[in-house]
Amino acid sequence: MEKKKLSAMYRDVLSDSFPEDLTITIGDKKLQYKKRQWAAGGKMVGLRYGDNPGQEAALYELKESNLTISGCEYVRPGKGLVSSIADNDLMESGKHIGKSNLTDVDNALSILKNFDEPTVVIMKHNNPCGAASRKKIAEAYREAYMADRLAAFGGVATLNRTVDLATAEQIMKQYLEVVAAPEFEKDALEMLLKKKNMRLIRIKNIEKLKEYRDFCCLEFKSLIDGGLIVQQSQTARISSQNDLMAAAAENEGRQHSIKRKPTEKEYEDMLFAWKIVQGVVSNAIVFAKNKATVAICPGEQDRVGAVEIAIIKAYKKYADRLSFEKFNTPYSELSQQQKKEIDKIVAAEKGNIKGSVVASDGFFPFRDSVDVAAKEGITALIQPGGSVKDYEVIEACNGHGITMVFTEQRVFRH
Repeated sequence: MEKKKLSAMYRDVLSDSFPEDLTITIGDKKLQYKKRQWAAGGKMVGLRYGDNPGQEAALYELKESNLTISGCEYVRPGKGLVSSIADNDLMESGKHIGKSNLTDVDNALSILKNFDEPTVVIMKHNNPCGAASRKKIAEAYREAYMADRLAAFGGVATLNRTVDLATAEQIMKQYLEVVAAPEFEKDALEMLLKKKNMRLIRIKNIEKLKEYRDFCCLEFKSLIDGGLIVQQSQTARISSQNDLMAAAAENEGRQHSIKRKPTEKEYEDMLFAWKIVQGVVSNAIVFAKNKATVAICPGEQDRVGAVEIAIIKAYKKYADRLSFEKFNTPYSELSQQQKKEIDKIVAAEKGNIKGSVVASDGFFPFRDSVDVAAKEGITALIQPGGSVKDYEVIEACNGHGITMVFTEQRVFRH
């Protein structure tokens, strides 16, 4: 018998053994769920597989709930986004939808719920790799994609506006696994459906995202021994610059305060970066400028290490962007003379970091992160505050001429 091609395992749609209905009882409260399936290949199928081929997985939609805990308002049935995707909302050309595709879209929506302006978030392995806000969705898509063209390859792009023809024309030149949006213009849809192995997902209730800003949901973590950790999802407390606090701290009876107040542009970029960093696995650092990400570092064990890696990424991604824009060629394929030309620009602009802001999902425990970022020309920092050495970080900022604000809310994501 001919051995099955290894690549075929990524196309197999597993039958799952999970029940049609799921009920979770919390005291006298009940949450009732229904398993979701879609018509594909003449039969009803669920998720293609879980995190990896060979892992069964299922998606359940909340159908009934009377849950109230600690006065927190939880999501009610009828407000579904990812879990209520219908057959005609799932448009495929090749591969069926899988678990990681949907979790990427879901995390992108958790970021986009805090944005009113046209915004695009491109996800990779459940972390944003590029994001941008602009007046037009096509411009936002271009900036989000070019922020990290390398990582966006095979990514999941989620948009909070209708995909128009100008946006579709850009997408056709690139390789994405999934594009999710509230709607697709007719010409744009016809064009995108010609793209092999790309899934298009219509998120009908995306215009209701604002409502989700104040809703909680239950988050479950299964332990190796069968136990569960259950927690309320976090709700953001920062929506405008009025919610931010100028960095200040006291140490040994002495008051330490940030000397320079942020400019309006710095406030704008800091709020943008703060909305993005909430969707990044901790420890997380986001560099942003002109309402677009410059570099994102997720999942580091130490904060200064996250800053250092983000800087390395910024230089690399910016060199690739300039190479693509100037020569339509990846940096690695440039001639030595062309590389010298690109390197000169990258060095002068410090990987596009000069003039950017930094968002940190947790406080800076020491001044080392500030010192490292300051060398690259950042102008502002946004972080929760609350470290015993806040005063040291404030004095480091003042010494470098950097402004800083506290959110007074940590936004770890694990």
